[in-house]
Amino acid sequence: MHGIHGRILFIDVSERTFSIEPLGDAGLPLPGGKALGTRLLLQHNPAGVDPLAPDNRFVIATGPCCGTSAWGASRYGVFSKSPQTGFYAESYSGGKTPEAIDRAGFDAIVVTGAADALTVLAIHPDGCDFHETPHLRGLETYAAEDALIQDYAPRGAGYGRPGAMVIGPAGENLVAFSVIENDYWRSAGRCGLGAVLGAKRIKGLVFAGDRKREVADPEGLKAFAREFREAHGDSPAVKAYRARGTTQMVALMNTVGAFPSRYWSAGTCDHWERISGDVFHEQHEVTPHACLKCFMACGRKARIKSGPHKGLTIEGPEYETIYAFGGLCMVRNIDEIAHLNDLCDRLGLDTISAGNLCAMVAEASSQGRLDAPLTYGDADSISALLEQIAGREGLGDILADGIVKGAARLGLSDMAVHVKGLEPAGYDPRVLKGMGLTYGTSPRGACHLRTTFYKAELSGMISSDAVEGKADLLIDFEDRLVVFDCLILCRFYRDMYDWATLVRLLTLVTGTSWDEPSLRRAAARVVDDTRRFNIREGLTPDDDQLPRKLHEALPTGQVITREEYALLLNEYYRLRGWDESGVPPVPAAQ
Repeated sequence: MHGIHGRILFIDVSERTFSIEPLGDAGLPLPGGKALGTRLLLQHNPAGVDPLAPDNRFVIATGPCCGTSAWGASRYGVFSKSPQTGFYAESYSGGKTPEAIDRAGFDAIVVTGAADALTVLAIHPDGCDFHETPHLRGLETYAAEDALIQDYAPRGAGYGRPGAMVIGPAGENLVAFSVIENDYWRSAGRCGLGAVLGAKRIKGLVFAGDRKREVADPEGLKAFAREFREAHGDSPAVKAYRARGTTQMVALMNTVGAFPSRYWSAGTCDHWERISGDVFHEQHEVTPHACLKCFMACGRKARIKSGPHKGLTIEGPEYETIYAFGGLCMVRNIDEIAHLNDLCDRLGLDTISAGNLCAMVAEASSQGRLDAPLTYGDADSISALLEQIAGREGLGDILADGIVKGAARLGLSDMAVHVKGLEPAGYDPRVLKGMGLTYGTSPRGACHLRTTFYKAELSGMISSDAVEGKADLLIDFEDRLVVFDCLILCRFYRDMYDWATLVRLLTLVTGTSWDEPSLRRAAARVVDDTRRFNIREGLTPDDDQLPRKLHEALPTGQVITREEYALLLNEYYRLRGWDESGVPPVPAAQ
């Protein structure tokens, strides 16, 4: 098959050894990315392993489109068992670093063990170099990335631009929702995979090389890319993302009443215009910023022009960060949200989880259930708590273990909003009921990206209030985006890569014969594999349920009842071919 390097790099940091193994015929449903990462976890991770134990594997994978002329393909994925949820972990990031990872010439890199001292791994086509780096301890992510590229990047004739992925102080301190950063502002942000690296005492990995994937039809792929750009490069959706990025969602979500606010007590906030994308662009220097091979440029490269944070440069804040701090925590100033975004990036914290936890503390404090110096809208107290979480100090030490353990220790489990230990994104399922099913069934917890089904509900493809027939359309969205995560493609190209276009792209890259039915079947097999991993780790149907808070009506009266959710979930199981407990059938011999 074309489009693959045909090699996997296995690294044991305990022994400071590595081996390069052939990819072989693993019977993969799809050639790379999520399909490969999931299969490697099933094959090599011990069942029931502690996520922070040396034996928990950490897998890095690129997809068959990385480094090619395909648009939206400068992405990498990381896979493991999550210290935040105890279940399947996947997270993806873009920027320039993915192509540096890919030039090292491996379809996947599998890391096991734990180093004796803080270590940097330098990955190149011949394997891995180990560098003990105790002097990097405590370094924030921007400085750490600079140090890795300057001091430890592999050098060789013909090597391209190096790239690095790093953790911050939060990852070193094993914060359950710590992230991996690259290109300063790009994050593999959910599931706490920064803590997996921290447990292995890996400050980061730096990549360089001269390898390139050989595609089946290079000229055909170039023609495909030209046609794709001509067809979509100036579409209304692309222009909107280029102009406002994801900040455009603040106005839309408040208009429909699905902007989670005051720790999931309301679907809008009265200050939303002050934290909108329009205000941010009007008040500061903001320019579009793109990953490699991207004409959308959804990123917001911003410089704060005035106020206490004057001079701050950041890419962001994205919609999810605005919702988490501006909605859930009720911070009323976009500059303060940008500052909190920057703080999380430097410390290495997931902004969605961090904002949810801070809002839970504010709500508990307002109810008199917790004596904490944090109130809604107080950016300074939120900032202080974020520092405490990353440093594991005081209340922050309790919250650093994640919402399940943290809420239990504080006596707040009844009010904690999460699924499988992962907090939801900024789409209230009491308004967008398909997002409720998405949160419940996502293998990594309350994740919006596995389906991005808010798109279908907001655009009128299906009524947001509908229940019957919704699971069928949701599965169509989910399966197509599973293909995205195997190739690996950016979510924001979802309206451009329909099934037929994916078939054409995959055929041009791999040279194997694909059609839409075979691609759909392959995607379903990957979904089944992730489900099997979770069941092996103790998943039960109870873990697919929504928290109590999300079954309580919003002030508008909108609600997703337990009965409605049960109908959605049961229909999802049935259409997947799973039994009534959500167990997939035994896979056929490959």
